[in-house]
Amino acid sequence: MKNVAVVVLLFVACRTPGFREQTPPQPAELTQLQGSQTQSAALATSLCDSAGPRFSGSAGDALGVTWAVETMKQLGLQNVHTEPVTVPRWVRGREEARITSPIDQLVAVTALGHSTPTSDTGVEGELVEVESLDALDAVKPGTLAGKILFVNIPMRRTVDGSGYGAVARIRRLAGMQAVVGGAIASVIRSVGTDQNRLGHTGSQGADPAKLPAGALATSDADLVHRLLKKGPVKLRLTLVSREEAPTQSMNVVGEVVGREKPEEVVLLGAHLDSWDLGTGALDDAAGVGIVLDVARLLKTLPRVPKRTVRVVLFANEENGLGGGKEYAKAHEAELAKVVVAMEADMGSDKARATRVLGSDAARAQFLTWAPWLTPLDVRVESDGAEGGADLSVMRAAGVPVIDVRQDASRYFDFHHTANDTVEKIDADQLAQATRTFASVAWLAAEQGVDFGRVAEDARARKK
Repeated sequence: MKNVAVVVLLFVACRTPGFREQTPPQPAELTQLQGSQTQSAALATSLCDSAGPRFSGSAGDALGVTWAVETMKQLGLQNVHTEPVTVPRWVRGREEARITSPIDQLVAVTALGHSTPTSDTGVEGELVEVESLDALDAVKPGTLAGKILFVNIPMRRTVDGSGYGAVARIRRLAGMQAVVGGAIASVIRSVGTDQNRLGHTGSQGADPAKLPAGALATSDADLVHRLLKKGPVKLRLTLVSREEAPTQSMNVVGEVVGREKPEEVVLLGAHLDSWDLGTGALDDAAGVGIVLDVARLLKTLPRVPKRTVRVVLFANEENGLGGGKEYAKAHEAELAKVVVAMEADMGSDKARATRVLGSDAARAQFLTWAPWLTPLDVRVESDGAEGGADLSVMRAAGVPVIDVRQDASRYFDFHHTANDTVEKIDADQLAQATRTFASVAWLAAEQGVDFGRVAEDARARKK
């Protein structure tokens, strides 16, 4: 009876307000990872300085692949190899936009990916402003004949990057609706949060509209908006780009082979390519630095994790997602062995939270990791993860995903601009993000959690 009484008292205590279960002891491997010196900032800088801009099919793209193979081998990764990816080849040319009426002023512009070229002398037309997605969707046939569509929708600065997801699709919709309306070109307010006189480029999607398409710097979009409040505004737009034949790039793959279950894979991804205006330091050399350094840090442990950690540096994320699509296709037969996938593609700032998308049972186990990530000031959230763009095809096939959610407050000041250079990397914040990715990757590879598969109705990404 005495033993029964003790059990009853403990049962009651566990349900008494204020009672706290004892936090499980921190695994020694996590303590080591969370106290380690990182090299992710140095790796990101090395990539940018060695290859420069790494736009799909360019010389810098090829230099990036060479750098990745050599760096993986230097870091001691196993099974290092490349896998071919056919990529589009679009070349940016001369770019100029000038207000010709009611004033004469140059404004900062950059072409969107796969913009149809203008003639060398450009096109000129009156601007028609649209200020919401609903109004853009409502453009009627013929209403823009001979004019230039101007889509002016500001992006909100948010810590989680949700402001980007809310407006990024205007890059695709602007060109499509300009065609519907019979316009001669389209320009958008850059999808960014800065007030620099720099355009933010970006992809128009898989099937771009066959019209010249540019992005105005946010400050110049504000100028045009003010002028339009007073009366008609004319713009001359010159975007002399060209399409070349598709060419070949590479996904680059390396592994830390698991000590007990090498056939089970925790996949860490980042994209190796960048846009052509800057050197892609935040987008996505920082992510490349993170995942490569995670692999290096795992190899410094007394024992590597039970499962294999596979690093994949994807080609052509920016301009078509070719690397992610080709990887999923080439590895279709073994996707069932990818127990979970993660991607680093949100710059160099600190990790704030992590979440998972898999089975309900996996989420319950995932939430028990919370005390072990507290030293990094990282929350474990119950909401479902999204997974990075490169993982979208794998997620659609049911592969579970984990997000490490970084602070995105300043990321979109530099995203897709000539200002995305290594000086923007915050090495201290990047170190914390790297330790977080390393901790979560180790837990996924060591703890033996069965993440299940993503449910059929949750396989499409929202953004």
